[in-house]
Amino acid sequence: MFSRRQVVKGLALAGAGSAGFGGYALAEPLWVGVTRYAVSPPGWLSGLSLRIAVLTDLHVCEPWLGIDRLRGIVARTNALMPDLVVMLGDYVRGRGMMSLWSRDVPHEDWAAVLAGLKAPLGVHAVLGNHDWWDDLDAQERRGGPVRSRIALEAAGIAVYENDAVRFEKDGLPFWIAGLGDQWAFWDPLKPELGLTGVDDLEGTLDKVRDDAPVLLMVHEPDIFPQVPSRVALTVAGHTHGGQITIGGFAPAVPSKYGRRYVHGHIVEDERNLIVSAGLGCSKIPMRLGAPPEIVLITVETGNNVA
Repeated sequence: MFSRRQVVKGLALAGAGSAGFGGYALAEPLWVGVTRYAVSPPGWLSGLSLRIAVLTDLHVCEPWLGIDRLRGIVARTNALMPDLVVMLGDYVRGRGMMSLWSRDVPHEDWAAVLAGLKAPLGVHAVLGNHDWWDDLDAQERRGGPVRSRIALEAAGIAVYENDAVRFEKDGLPFWIAGLGDQWAFWDPLKPELGLTGVDDLEGTLDKVRDDAPVLLMVHEPDIFPQVPSRVALTVAGHTHGGQITIGGFAPAVPSKYGRRYVHGHIVEDERNLIVSAGLGCSKIPMRLGAPPEIVLITVETGNNVA
């Protein structure tokens, strides 16, 4: 997946660490694995089998996850031959501390690479908090569309914001729904106002007009306690799997629920949630114990729950 130049860069970054610990944390963001789940949600239609590739939290920037690495991720995703691809937000580096160690990639450049994703049932996206926070004009007017959405749609990728669309595979129906971001607005000069979103779960599910199963895309997993059993599977990102974990413990997780939804397949009251650790870095260009991942989910009746 990586060129000789990228490998050399990774080794150089590793050598820049103060010791093995620091070097490993700097090198880990350059590795990408595939994490596979097999899920059989209650009420899933017999005979409906879906292979879903999940990409999230790219935080595209140079030199950490730049255009060359993004092309490799797209090629590896396509090689998995998914039925559909879902992307769960935070395509941009974002503002803040990462700007000290990286530089932005133009929106049209990373979106053009993502346009190379191929799947018979299409590529579907929602936005993340950094896509909103990155657009200062959107923050000022308290509304979209944000630049990430404009770039994705210009590249032919559908962006969902409290929307639901019906699809069929092998003559069997299902819905893809996408929730607006829950942390869309934040003013660092007025932290007392907190975080507010553009999410409307009830309005989104009101657009589902029959009993076919629903796949719900969200960025932040915090909405999951409110997701009804009507939804077969919820997929989320945002947490980076903790990004820095020590002995399996993530000291800082961007969720009001702490480590409850930090990563993996979570089942509550027979409702299924899968949280991806994502691909990029936020705040600092390091990962430890939470390596980047492409997630591939197989959903069908008869799977053992992973």
